[in-house]
This record gives sequence, C-alpha cells and structure tokens, in this order.
Amino acid sequence: MSDQPQTAPVSAAPPQGKPRKAALAAWIGSALEYYDFFIYGSAAALVFPKVFFDPDDPATATLISLATFGVAYAARPLGALLLGHLGDRLGRRKIMVWTLVLMGLSTFLIGCLPTYSQVGTLAPVLLVLMRVFQGLSAAGEQASANAMTLEHAPEHRRGYYTSFTLNGTQAGQILATVVFIPVAALPDEQLYTWGWRIPFLLSVVVAVAGYVIRRTLEETPVFRQASAERDVARMPLAELLRDHWADVLRVVAAATIATVSTVFSVWALAYATSDAVGFDKADILWVNGCANGVALLAIPLWAKLSDRIGRKPVFLTGALGSGVMVFVYLWAISTGSYPLVFVAGLAFFGVVYSAANGIWPSFYGEMFPARVRLSGMAVGTQIGFAVAGFAVTFAAQIAGPDGDDWLGVAIFTAVFCAVCAIAVATGRETHRVPTADLGLRPRERSASIAARQSATI
Repeated sequence: MSDQPQTAPVSAAPPQGKPRKAALAAWIGSALEYYDFFIYGSAAALVFPKVFFDPDDPATATLISLATFGVAYAARPLGALLLGHLGDRLGRRKIMVWTLVLMGLSTFLIGCLPTYSQVGTLAPVLLVLMRVFQGLSAAGEQASANAMTLEHAPEHRRGYYTSFTLNGTQAGQILATVVFIPVAALPDEQLYTWGWRIPFLLSVVVAVAGYVIRRTLEETPVFRQASAERDVARMPLAELLRDHWADVLRVVAAATIATVSTVFSVWALAYATSDAVGFDKADILWVNGCANGVALLAIPLWAKLSDRIGRKPVFLTGALGSGVMVFVYLWAISTGSYPLVFVAGLAFFGVVYSAANGIWPSFYGEMFPARVRLSGMAVGTQIGFAVAGFAVTFAAQIAGPDGDDWLGVAIFTAVFCAVCAIAVATGRETHRVPTADLGLRPRERSASIAARQSATI
C-alpha cells in the first residue's frame, strides 16, 4: 500500500455500483440509528430533568439535562478520528455495521439505567457514559453511509442518491417523535417511573435489524478498485491533514448549520412546553414529527435540483433561509398560537432547512478523494456537529433564568447560519466533476483524465 496519492489511476474507471441498494441500505440504517439518537433529545427535554437529576432544583436540572444531550456531540470528533481512519483503511461496509450495533446497544442500556432517586449521582454518570457511546457511533454512521451511497451512485445523480442518508435520518427523527408522543401523554407517575424506558428498550430491535440489513451490503466499487490496485491510504488522517486541511476546515464551518436542527428539535421543544409558554408536550412533538415528514419529501427534491444547477445555490438557499426562518418559528412559539407554530415549523424545518440538510452529504463528500473521503467527512462534520450539540446548552443560558428570551436564541442560531453560508460560498462547485476526479488537485485531475482517455484507445 502506498502512503502517497496516486497521480493517475491504473484502470479507466471504477466498476459499476448498485446505487439503489446502497441508498436503501443507507436510508434504513440511518433511520434506525437516528431513532436511537433522537429519542434521547426528546427525553432530555421532557423527562430526564426529573428522572436523572435533583428534582429540588428544576431549572438547574433542565440545564444539565440539555448539556448531556451535547455530550454525544463532544464525543463525536473522537469517534470520527477513529472510525474515519478505519473506514478509509478497511472499507465503508464494516464501519456501517459496527456503528449501528453500538448505537442500538448503548440506547437499550439507557432504558435499563437506575434513576437519581435510586442511586443518586451515579445515575447521571451512567447516563453520560451511554450518551458518549451514542456519540462515538453516530460519528461514523453518516460519513460511512454517505461515502457508500456517493461511491455507488451514477455521476449525474450523486446528490439525489447521497441524500437518502439524510432522508433516513429524518425518518428516524419521525419514528422517535411518534414513539414518544404516546409516552409523553402518560400520567406523570407512569411517565417518570417506567413509561420513558419503552422507547429506549425498543432499541434491541434496532441492533438486530441493523446487523441483518447491513451485513449483506457490498463494498463500494471505488474502494474495491482501490484495494485491488493497492491504492488504499495506510495513514488516511495524516494524508488528510497534510493535503486537504483547508477543505476539512470548510466542512467544520459549514457543519455548524446543524445548530438549526438541535435548536429546533430540543431547545424549542423545551421552550414551548415551559411555564413561559405552556404548550402541551404531545402537541409540540406533533409539530416536530410533521416537519420531519415534510422534510422526507423535500430533501430528495432539493438534492435532485442540486444535480441540475449545482450544490452551492441550493445549500446557500437553505443556510440563509434558515437564518431568517428561525426568527419566525421562535416568534410563533412566543405568541402561543398553535396553528401559527405548526405552519412556521413545517416551513422552517420541513422545507427551508432541508435545502441545506439534503445537500451536505454530497457537497462534503465531493470535496475529498476516495483515499481520505470517509476521514474527511467524519472529522469535518463531527467537529462542526459538536459545536451544534452544545448550542442547546448555550441557548438555554442565552434564554435567561425564565427561559423566554427567544430573540437572543434566534440571533445566536442565525450567526451559525451565516458562518455556514460563508464556508459554502468559498467552496468549489463539484456537481459536474467525475467521481474519479473528486478532491484531486489540478495536476492530478489532468493525469486522471489522460489515463481514462488512454484506457479507451
């Protein structure tokens, strides 16, 4: 195996992939994995402050509970370093199987944990440990699934097929919300004793189903060819940081757009159901679930548009539009008008944010060559997502002791949308670049084109 990038591939092009099968596997796996990840967010906002923390100080309990949601995001960069390296060394398929099993197991164990009233401070310690395992798993999930679908996809439809990973993520969020709605409707005595455990215990099904689904996946044509030609990087991280550090930083900045998702799904949920506003838990969960339902339709449509007009115009529409819509949505919550909240939520998260959310899998993946693609996506996104994860905690502090300063939270979120837009605007447009040439320097790209031309003679 060589440590140096190859200036010209040995063969003309990688063998044909199976884009539909890869997209389906990515969709199902991401849906199952992110069901696990997002039920924690609902529980952290609605249940955990009274189950795992001191009930005599509810304000502090809520703040710390939301902070534990961010713990997984803090663990994700570490997981990205490890799993990105292994994915570029050993292949995309193995990482996809491993991450799903780890997520299902750690989530199931959360449902088995003792509460604060039973074991005191040991309860939140164990909760944080399980959340760390969730974060390690999530770090490799999207990057490996994105690399899998991108490298199986036809060149002119990479945006569309790669979007199925994020479409699956939205489906997982819907499933988590739907499962939590009847749980949240239980009487408090049942909810805080055994009811909250049900969504977590169901994750044993996730672990088994995920293993069965993903163990039948084929490795990508790009990675199989690289293995056959002994062109797999021995030290992907070193090569990534040496040759592609600028794109890693660009992905980090752009990935902070995930702040929109965490504020919408977690902080806004806590705000809307607080004493300051007083919406019913189930009603706001329905807003979240329906907004994700709209996103299921919007994401592939935005992705198909990016295959026609380019990644950057669509991504910028989502980033800048989200920076505006966050004000509309949080203002709607502050009015106490449920119809207004419902419409604003669907327009904000279901339609506008989907323009950015559906494009980043292809846009980020196309920045890097196959040798370091999984590492580049994993490291860049997970550092950015770590910032987004703790945005919920900062939002709770910005909102003040009464938790009702929605304008400050909206400004805070819009700043990250602007940072993302700047990073995207300064990036390369890649939607028409051949898959074999993605991430290559101009000289390397010229050599690659010449090699393909000579192979056809």
